[in-house]
Amino acid sequence: MITVHHLNNSRSQRVLWLLEELGLDYEIVRYQRNAKTMLAPPELRKIHPLGKSPVIQDGEVLVAESGAIIEYLVEKYGEGRLVPPAGTSDKLRWRYFLHYAEGSLMTPLLMKLVFDRVESAPAPFFVRPIAKAIAGKVKQSYILPQIKQHLDYLEGELAGSEWFAGSAFSAADIQMSFPLEAATARGGLDAERPRLAAFLQRIHARPAYQRALERGGPYELLR
Repeated sequence: MITVHHLNNSRSQRVLWLLEELGLDYEIVRYQRNAKTMLAPPELRKIHPLGKSPVIQDGEVLVAESGAIIEYLVEKYGEGRLVPPAGTSDKLRWRYFLHYAEGSLMTPLLMKLVFDRVESAPAPFFVRPIAKAIAGKVKQSYILPQIKQHLDYLEGELAGSEWFAGSAFSAADIQMSFPLEAATARGGLDAERPRLAAFLQRIHARPAYQRALERGGPYELLR
């Protein structure tokens, strides 16, 4: 039995979705973020030294990191599903987007989250204007242009296909879901990017996605 160490409102929702797409049996061990800091609880460090989620246990095997978990599950249990054939250009795109999602796209989105909180964080009255001005400058000069560049790029990548790794839905689309949902939560998708909006509508309509929400519980990304 596969065990998913599942943190609420986190990347581990993708893992539940993948397991539902593959039709695998699994159990969930639930963890809740600290209501004030929004950090994972210290109990997760008993599972993995970094105390992050997702982490899965499959017998004696412990796997962390979303991309590594996805590759492990599709290689061991996929039987050719959710991955393009080896040696094809679609397989190369599949691997690219599997790593791009966290390696490139999530970085400016996470920075925006951090600097948004710097702008609104409590501070002495004489410090607050300085902190807010610095945070605003960093966002306007670097973070927001980076997010726009990435989202414009992805909008273009969907011009020739509904999915990121070719004509068929794949695990790369599952991996890409979290940063695009995060971008939506943080105001990054609008009418100028109809293909990305349609992509999110398609994945949200999938029965396996809906089943994963039922199993995982409330899912609201941080803003």
